Amino acid sequence: MGKLIPAPRVFFPAAGLLVLFVVVTALFPVQMGEWIGTANRTVVQDLAWWYIAIVAAFVFFSVWIAASHMGNIVLGKDGDGPEFSLGSWFAMLFAAGMGIGLVFWGVAEPLNHYAATPPGLDGDTSAEKARTAMDVTFLHWGLHAWAIYVVVGLAVAYSVHRRGNPISLRWALQPLLGDRVRGFWGDVIDVIAVLGTLFGVATSLGLGVSQIGAGLGYLGVVDGPSTWLLVGLIIVITAIATVSVVTGIDKGIKWLSNINMAMAVAMVIAILVVGPTVFILSDFVTQIGSYVQNFFRLSFNGMPFEEEGKQWLGGWTTFYWGWWMSWAPFVGVFIARISKGRTVREFIVGVLLVPTIVTFIWFSVMGGTALYQELFQGGGLVGQDGTVNSSTALFQLIETVAPSISTLLSIVAIALIVIFFVTSSDSGSFVVDMLSSGGNLNPPVWSRTLWATLGGAVAAVLLLAGAAAGGDANPLSALQTMAILLALPFSIVMVLMCVATAKGLVSENRFRQRKQRQWLAEQVAAEMENYKK
Repeated sequence: MGKLIPAPRVFFPAAGLLVLFVVVTALFPVQMGEWIGTANRTVVQDLAWWYIAIVAAFVFFSVWIAASHMGNIVLGKDGDGPEFSLGSWFAMLFAAGMGIGLVFWGVAEPLNHYAATPPGLDGDTSAEKARTAMDVTFLHWGLHAWAIYVVVGLAVAYSVHRRGNPISLRWALQPLLGDRVRGFWGDVIDVIAVLGTLFGVATSLGLGVSQIGAGLGYLGVVDGPSTWLLVGLIIVITAIATVSVVTGIDKGIKWLSNINMAMAVAMVIAILVVGPTVFILSDFVTQIGSYVQNFFRLSFNGMPFEEEGKQWLGGWTTFYWGWWMSWAPFVGVFIARISKGRTVREFIVGVLLVPTIVTFIWFSVMGGTALYQELFQGGGLVGQDGTVNSSTALFQLIETVAPSISTLLSIVAIALIVIFFVTSSDSGSFVVDMLSSGGNLNPPVWSRTLWATLGGAVAAVLLLAGAAAGGDANPLSALQTMAILLALPFSIVMVLMCVATAKGLVSENRFRQRKQRQWLAEQVAAEMENYKK
């Protein structure tokens, strides 16, 4: 059993809880859907202040570490050089910044905020609505998201590369918990990370199939994206992901990731060229300044004086912060693995800035083009009732901006989502398998297949539960609510990670400075002796 399942105290509780959740939700979809809707109206909406506070703290924590002397510490043994060249490292960070979420929300989020200005923010004129829409979108996808990944990635990289521990989140808390990470509390940390990651991946898969179904409907391939069609898509694409798992990380994930990056870049360039190019570039430059100018005001905006503030935050900011925290073990482990030999400062600056800039370019091109259509080209992307169909928004934009090649670009978009789906499931199951097997870098194929299947099953039953309950618990909100709820225990783990990482780095930095002063004193003493002679 030890060889088959190296960490049974993590594997069995995590797998057992996930199987139980899938079975109960499949048997009682209406009741689970209603419970999720109730949780969304109560618990989730009351979490906004906590998530806003800690995510802002993660940004300041990252900046503090990078700007201090601790930034000089190498994530590896002293003298180790970077494992990858700067260009390759940036390319992999660029890839980490891409995903189903960007494809789904690239057009939809700015349009949603334009159609319905967030409570308490500027929106008296169309121009103010557009500026506010991009400000809020940049907030959700900018430094805050990547500061969350910095916290986990830095903790894991320091633990693994500097202190020589296995790739497991429990060891990142060793400076704080000591040998207790080997026992019960270490198991709890890893189980929380596994569950959070699976639900985070499941949320992305749900968003992905919703957009694939909408795209197929938009192209006339199917009559309409029914819930059962979405479940069928999850089954098919999870099967493809399983094949990718079986082929191994080199042949599967890397090959698909390279294809996807090329397709994503091609799509952005196509929209940039056929769309309002000068407007997009002007919007990008202007929006960077607006993001910096409004950074603090938006970062701490808990909307306590707005009647609909809690509800809006629960559907947007709280969801995003919870979603990013659900993804943090997956992305954190990935960026930690590729960052051996980098200094702490290089790691933080690179992880904060490179993916953020890539994301801002994506939203400026996709979202900026959509806003241009609404402002200057007669609209058509926002419905007569003031609503936005988030699943079809991308395909509507493509048809409006590039009618001659709309079918081709729509097919590319669907392929992009499918491959993101496969790589997310593949990579997510790989990281989850590492965490559930005690940090094994080459986990067995059977267990990776199990985790990939469970991720698809969670997404499928949550879509069914949301559809069965109706009302407040629509299919996507059910996925969003579970991502937020599962991120709550991991948010506490992340706060402890900040404390543990700071404790380890401060202690090592003091030791290094003490040795430097000692060495300097010895050099001065030696010089004085020579001088006396």
